[in-house]
Amino acid sequence: MTYIENIFLCLAVPMLLSQLFTPGSTRRFTLFVVLGMAACLLSAYVSSFFMGRHQSDVVTTAIEIAPVCEEIMKLLPLLLYFLIFEPDSHSLTPAAIGIAVGFATFENVCYLTENGAGNFFFLLIRGMSAGALHLVCGILTGLALAYVFRRPWLSLTGTIGILGVCMVLHGIYNLLITADGLWRMLGYFFPSAIIVVLFVVRLLHRGLHTTFH
Repeated sequence: MTYIENIFLCLAVPMLLSQLFTPGSTRRFTLFVVLGMAACLLSAYVSSFFMGRHQSDVVTTAIEIAPVCEEIMKLLPLLLYFLIFEPDSHSLTPAAIGIAVGFATFENVCYLTENGAGNFFFLLIRGMSAGALHLVCGILTGLALAYVFRRPWLSLTGTIGILGVCMVLHGIYNLLITADGLWRMLGYFFPSAIIVVLFVVRLLHRGLHTTFH
């Protein structure tokens, strides 16, 4: 049996103690990593509840329930951060990435505890797929919210929209990796491919911005 609460405490306590000796931006990022791990822990409880409530099997839960629960749980700390502290919109993207990194890290650690760490190749693929998926959703959420929160008339619909996009991406990934053959391989690599595309777009945007300024 995996005691995920104990794993959470083991990982979170050193990070929280480090808050006493780290400066502003580093402190905030570390805190959001811890919040991401907490979101992962809570989403496991919520997904398990709905799985039992609807008598769903593992595949149905992974495709239909988990994406909704996990993306909502990752979004909530970010929304609370914005509503309570009213940070600059550019601070939302690092916060969203921190939450995504914490979520992916805790999920992978729990997976390792449950299944062992003997297969290096499979674990590498998992890091490039499941871990990268949460990072993709974090990047998209941070960029989208930074955009829509500068436009109050768009904040509600924009937030719902990006949440829906992340749920769909997450559901597609889970659907692909439950398939066989080529579809599964496509599912493993498409989150990393999206990150590469986003990075290239960012470089091109910076290049155009530098050219015109």
